[in-house]
Amino acid sequence: MITPTATKIEAILYLKGKPLSLGEIAEYAACDRTTIEEGMIELIDDYARRESALEVVETPNGYSLQLRSDFHDLVQTLIPVELGVGALRTLAAIALNSPILQSDLINVRGSGAYQHVQELVELGFVKKRRDSDSRSYSLQVTPKFHQYFQIEQLPKAFPTNQKEEQLELELNVGVAGGAGEAGGE
Repeated sequence: MITPTATKIEAILYLKGKPLSLGEIAEYAACDRTTIEEGMIELIDDYARRESALEVVETPNGYSLQLRSDFHDLVQTLIPVELGVGALRTLAAIALNSPILQSDLINVRGSGAYQHVQELVELGFVKKRRDSDSRSYSLQVTPKFHQYFQIEQLPKAFPTNQKEEQLELELNVGVAGGAGEAGGE
């Protein structure tokens, strides 16, 4: 049977939802550090013996109650991705013009798109490859994008011969009509 201290530590880790140092846990539990160390060992041992989806681990930032790595694929499937308006617009520009050079995307969307691209790559919606004909990256949507948004095929926004004209038009509209909007999302 698990002690009340270990149970209290478990509750603190669950409620905080982020890694905590032993000192922070001791403060929240109103206990001394030695009692918390003993309770933490007990809690880690208890989770290690369970057939549970959760585990208590020590990270560089402290101790954390988290989902076991065996279940990370469920996170991708069950939890909807939260994208801001700017990232969604950047994703739409990539999807409709895929593949697109990152330099062209930045011309259209502004410098804030660098962060959006990084986020979209981390989420697995976009893949980024060094373009052999330029110093920029080529960006295109991944199968995960199609699966997540339940889109089998996207129409091209503009025929190839009109693509550069449209990029130029969007760039000019962005500069004249409020360049702050494109870069500030």
